[in-house]
Amino acid sequence: MSMNLVEQLKKHEGYRQYPYYCTKGKLTIGYGRNLDSKGMSEEEAEQLLANDIMKAEAGVKRRINTAHCNRARLDVLVNMAFNIGLDGLMKFKRMIAAVEAGNFADAAYEMKDSKWYEQVPNRADELIQQMIKGEY
Repeated sequence: MSMNLVEQLKKHEGYRQYPYYCTKGKLTIGYGRNLDSKGMSEEEAEQLLANDIMKAEAGVKRRINTAHCNRARLDVLVNMAFNIGLDGLMKFKRMIAAVEAGNFADAAYEMKDSKWYEQVPNRADELIQQMIKGEY
């Protein structure tokens, strides 16, 4: 693949961050990626997932003091940010205060005492246990 071709296709297709319907009525994204016909391979989805995880973790570390968190507990916060967005996670003020104080039992209580818990109880229960135990 030549860089000339890449640049030419970028110019001709144009970049679209959000899905749109092309002139043939096909759902498309990026530089002319036809989602209706091509979809996305699992490998491509995993690449997107890895990028999204890195961004979620950077956001969590930027906005929450995670000094008391081991990897498993940090991953709880990243999982939640991935699920409800960083702004959504930041609404868990009492949970965040407990995490920053190293009080993971209180953090788990605050996770359970939320609308989020009602929406995704299985996911939430798993993450609550992970927050309490500090392991997967």
